[in-house]
Amino acid sequence: MKIVELKESILENNDADAAVLREELKGKGITLINLMSSPGSGKTSTLLALAPYFEGKLSWGVMEADIDSDVDACTMEAAGVPAIQLHTGGMCHLDADMTRQGIRAFGRDDLDMIVLENVGNLVCPAEFDTGAALNMTILSVPEGDDKPAKYPLMYETCQLLVVNKTDTLPYFDFDRERMERYAKACNPDIRVFYISAKTGEGVAELAEYLLAAVLQKEA
Repeated sequence: MKIVELKESILENNDADAAVLREELKGKGITLINLMSSPGSGKTSTLLALAPYFEGKLSWGVMEADIDSDVDACTMEAAGVPAIQLHTGGMCHLDADMTRQGIRAFGRDDLDMIVLENVGNLVCPAEFDTGAALNMTILSVPEGDDKPAKYPLMYETCQLLVVNKTDTLPYFDFDRERMERYAKACNPDIRVFYISAKTGEGVAELAEYLLAAVLQKEA
C-alpha cells in the first residue's frame, strides 16, 4: 500500500495554482473529481457502489485523504480499484499543490478519472480549490436536511449533491423539499441525486451522469 505524506503548499495564490493543475489534467485527458462530505456520510461506500457501473467504460482510481490511517485506500484496493492513501499531517483540507503531489505519487497518467476523497469535513475542504473539474458532496439522511443552511459554502462550491442512505428515510425527519430549497439557495444550478449505496437505489442514475461528465457526453 502506497502512503503519501503531503506537505502544505507555500503558494499564496491557491486559486491560480488550481487553474494551472486543471489545465495540466485536461491536457492529459484526466477528469479530477473532488468528493467532500462529513465523516460517515458514505463517500467510500458510494464509490464502491458506483464501481460496477464504471467497469469496462472508463479507467479510474481514488486518492483517499485522511489525517491518518489507510483504511479507505485498502478498502478500495480490495474491491479492485487503484488507490493510494494521502496523509495530510493533521490538516483538515487539501489545496491544489497537495493534490498535485498526490497525483504525481499516484503515477497513473493512463486514467480517465481520479476521485479525490477529501478529508471528512464540511468546512475546510470547501475553502480550497483542488484543481478538480467537478466538486461533488454527499449528504446522508441521518445528518439532517438543514446542512446546506448551516454549511452554505460547501453547497455553493459543489456542482453535484448526492443524498445518501435513502433507505433510512422512514426513520428520520428528513424533508427533501426543505433540503433542496436550502441547497439551491446556495447554488441554484446544483444537481441533486438521491441514492442508497447500501441497497443500490439511484446509483445507476448517478453513475450515468458521472460517465457522461467524464466522457464529455451530454449529461
